Amino acid sequence: QVQLVESGGGLVQAGESLRLSCAASTGPFSTYTMGWFRQAPGKERTFVAAITWSGGTTAYADSVKGRFTTSRDNAKNTVYLQMNSLKPEDTAVYYCAAGSLLTLPTMKRGSEYRYWGQGTQVTVSS
Repeated sequence: QVQLVESGGGLVQAGESLRLSCAASTGPFSTYTMGWFRQAPGKERTFVAAITWSGGTTAYADSVKGRFTTSRDNAKNTVYLQMNSLKPEDTAVYYCAAGSLLTLPTMKRGSEYRYWGQGTQVTVSS
């Protein structure tokens, strides 16, 4: 069982930045692909970004390419999502998720991830 805890959310103005963190409590973190997903009010959860277990491959939704960057530190069992140039449409609850040895294209699919965090709210005001 892997427990994931997100942090770093908050309220910012458009154009500002936030960095989300997701810490894994147990498990072979270095074998998990880590994904970021978000869910806006009244909408379905959607893929944001993902990084493979070694960090060798990353993937991004088109809506965040060039603005968001995901990275990981396996020594700290932590994955990060750096969000720059935030827009009001980025407002959502952001979730991190862990899936064993996922690669493209499956690492973009929420159904492929076994463990999920509780989510952290990101609100971007205009």
